Amino acid sequence: MNRERRLAQAFVVLADTYAAEFDPLTLFRRLVHTCQDLLDVDEAGVMIADARGSLKTMATTDEDDVFAELLRLQNGHGPCVECYRSVEPVSVPDMATEHERWPKLATAMAEAGYESLQAIPVRLHERPLGALTLLRRRGLAEDDVHLAQALADSAALALMHWSMEPADGEDVVTRVQGVIAAKAALEIAKGMVAQYADTTIGEAARLLSAYASRNHVRLTDTAHALVTRSVTPAAVMAGQPLG
Repeated sequence: MNRERRLAQAFVVLADTYAAEFDPLTLFRRLVHTCQDLLDVDEAGVMIADARGSLKTMATTDEDDVFAELLRLQNGHGPCVECYRSVEPVSVPDMATEHERWPKLATAMAEAGYESLQAIPVRLHERPLGALTLLRRRGLAEDDVHLAQALADSAALALMHWSMEPADGEDVVTRVQGVIAAKAALEIAKGMVAQYADTTIGEAARLLSAYASRNHVRLTDTAHALVTRSVTPAAVMAGQPLG
């Protein structure tokens, strides 16, 4: 399949809010993996702001610690925070030149082998919801920046329109906070599965995603069932469906 067809398919998938297994965490996972596949970026991650304006990681292409730490280092400052606050893309073609401005982030990126960072606002029209982070070992082409923005905008619209009723201002806040709560539950669920299976958090994330996909259930519901103890890690590992 050529790139144009893959792009068209990606927009359809991001906009599909009627599937029974759709949930916002799946939406954000689709967004970051679509960016990685179609924009030739090394890693992608998306963060959403909580009620206090702090950015919380919702999904990353790398479930292990290195990329997550690069996002955590931007808590309160950094290109992604600037992107969120300005509701404009922030391009850093060579992070080494910004060492004085963001020393911890520049050092961590160099150690991880990344040179370039592109932050894309996740927005509902002009209302900021968060930021999409793209990492490369070299800069991102301008056309791909515009494409990443279109993908982020599509995901934001899908988040707001996945119920039958259009979202008003209060619904935006409620839904965003609901996504953050669901992500927190997922992190706990990943820890439970990792401990039970004696594996890494990254592998636990892959196991949970595979379980949800195989059983045609929402990843959010799977995490909630684990956290509330209505299903055990052993049952998930055995592939038993949710009750």
